[in-house]
Amino acid sequence: MPFDKEKTLRAAERYLEMGKIPAAVKEYCQLVEHEPNDFTTLNILGDLHVRVGNSAAAVLCFRRIADHYRDQEFALKAIAMFKKIDRLQPNDLEIATNLADLYAQQDLVVEARSHYLVVADAHAKSGDTQAGLEVLRKIADVDPQNTEVRIKLANGYLKEGMSRDAAASFTEAGHTMLARNAVDEAVDLFAKAVDVAPTDYDALSGLLSAHTARGTAYEAAEIIAAAVADHPDDVELLSVLASAHLEAEDAERAEEATRGLVDKDSSAYARLLDVARLYLREDKLADAARVVQSISEQMLAERNNQQLLDVVNELLASDADNVQALRILVRIYWWQRDVDNLKASLEQLAEAAQAAALVTDERYALTQLTRLVPDEQRYAERLSELGGAEEEAAAEILPGPDGSLRADASSTANVHEVNFETVEPDGDYQYEVVSNAVASETTEPSDEMEIERGFAFEGQPHEMSVSVEPEGDAGANDDDRHSAIRSQELESVDFYIAQGYVDIAVDTLDLLERQFGSHPDIEKRRRRLNGELEEASVEVVAEASDDFAHFDVVESDSIVAPVVENRSAPLPVQIIHPELAEVFEEYRESAEAESNGNGDYETHYNLGLAYQEMELFEEALEEFQVAVALVLPDDGSQRYLQCCNLLGHCFLKKNVPQLAIKWLSRGLDSPNLSEDQRQALRFDLAAAYEQAGELNRAMDLFTEIYGNNVSYRGVNERLRSLQSRMAQ
Repeated sequence: MPFDKEKTLRAAERYLEMGKIPAAVKEYCQLVEHEPNDFTTLNILGDLHVRVGNSAAAVLCFRRIADHYRDQEFALKAIAMFKKIDRLQPNDLEIATNLADLYAQQDLVVEARSHYLVVADAHAKSGDTQAGLEVLRKIADVDPQNTEVRIKLANGYLKEGMSRDAAASFTEAGHTMLARNAVDEAVDLFAKAVDVAPTDYDALSGLLSAHTARGTAYEAAEIIAAAVADHPDDVELLSVLASAHLEAEDAERAEEATRGLVDKDSSAYARLLDVARLYLREDKLADAARVVQSISEQMLAERNNQQLLDVVNELLASDADNVQALRILVRIYWWQRDVDNLKASLEQLAEAAQAAALVTDERYALTQLTRLVPDEQRYAERLSELGGAEEEAAAEILPGPDGSLRADASSTANVHEVNFETVEPDGDYQYEVVSNAVASETTEPSDEMEIERGFAFEGQPHEMSVSVEPEGDAGANDDDRHSAIRSQELESVDFYIAQGYVDIAVDTLDLLERQFGSHPDIEKRRRRLNGELEEASVEVVAEASDDFAHFDVVESDSIVAPVVENRSAPLPVQIIHPELAEVFEEYRESAEAESNGNGDYETHYNLGLAYQEMELFEEALEEFQVAVALVLPDDGSQRYLQCCNLLGHCFLKKNVPQLAIKWLSRGLDSPNLSEDQRQALRFDLAAAYEQAGELNRAMDLFTEIYGNNVSYRGVNERLRSLQSRMAQ
């Protein structure tokens, strides 16, 4: 016979009305068996198991729901379900771990820490020190500013022989101290890390940063040099050592270390620019120029000409007549085909070389100037005085006025003209080689482009192209996740609108739009708020969880539910080392102190919303009561009002209208209410009075609402219904 869901559901509800909970449990078990993903029904079944005292079966139901919410990344809903399990099965290691991890994901430090301590207690009693240390690491991760626990964690790792973990913990604590500008403490912590792990890159880098901040970088350099001596081929260590000598302002050792690094990793050559600048600060211009010269061709070949030009200009700012720097400057402009700047730099070189009596350099500069500016007689006259043009210089290919390379009449070399074209719109360069051979009658055109460019440098630019990979579907998962979150929040907006919480609904829509952008579903709710769509009717539907409070507990063997063993059995008491136990005790005291303090309003408020959305009104009330105690009516926010509203709503759902009246009245008395807020509170308060049997007060409030807006939330129908009741 096929399963009839409607018939089974009606039978379950009928048994509930009759107070026959065990029979209802059987029907709900059938529903869950045929529709295992009906989590609402599964939650009802779990609550029924609780009513009849079958906690083990209830835990199984709630655990399935909790795991589902966790897997779907609905963290607050998962927390809500795990807390239900925690109440039925306190001090359970797995449940406490799940709760702690979920709280940690939400950055809820106090709550995460308190549950991690439950786990830590269990490991302490079982003598599992390494598991206890792992919990302590998690506590330290959720509370990164607490260096004390990080240090004790490091010492715990040391006792267990876990040197790498100990070094990492000391290093983390060192970085935190350094960020607080506690330099001496940071130096000590990084030194401990290095003692434990002498080649740990992060620890050595941290030690260098701390010593640099203290002005003792040379001390760090000595320690790092010792590590390099033991591991001379370690590129990372060589890199840290080069940085250390730079920070210690020891230019010679910095150059030695950097050249050693470049020998192992040629891509690090540009770091020699920092060495050159250090020589420059020490007023050792010749060394600075020498270092720059040694890497200039590689920098040009790899299109780092601007970096090279910057450091050459720094050299010339210190000594405008430095011939070695001017040679490099000429080379840069020659490579860039910048004719105007090339002429100016050649003139500077000629003047500086003449002043320094460097004939070869002067002849070279004048030879090129006579070719670039043949009408300028003074260049030719001075060149004649020096013995005429330099033969090799006269054979070089000159850049033309348009940026191309050209040979003058005296050149007999085979050349190709090279045009440089900027490719738009991405700004990358691509070189177009045009075969325009200039040759003597006896020389065949060459297929190879072979060009000498100034000072016999032979590097030539490489052809570059831009490949753009098509965009993939990397954003698809994010879109799906955003859509799910938006849908979930819009359900909450529908609830706020239905209950008349206009401000809350507007704020939520604004937040969604800022986070995910505009969307038709968001606009639909805005139109609804503006009155362009019909007002949602507000029907109070009795939830099954509300009805359960009126049922008597019935013991029966006919309940269909699996039984699980009690995982909260006491663990054997063993010994864990005293220092770790001390850390756990300190954290327990700290957690208790914080739980008795102000706490986190947002945590309790958001968790209350999650419970409420899941129709777990008892749990929601508890969270909202904690939240409202953390705020004041006149603190300038809407938080007190929101808590009053939600407390009133939850008490109505629990059929306790007297308490709903209390909280709704407090909300109505709070300052700075808008008229929309007053209207919503009056309506809910009137409904509470009606539920409490105080019909005259309900009539007065509904009449006042009707006078302001005759169509507000179906108030006209409520008035007619109330008048009929009062007439009977």
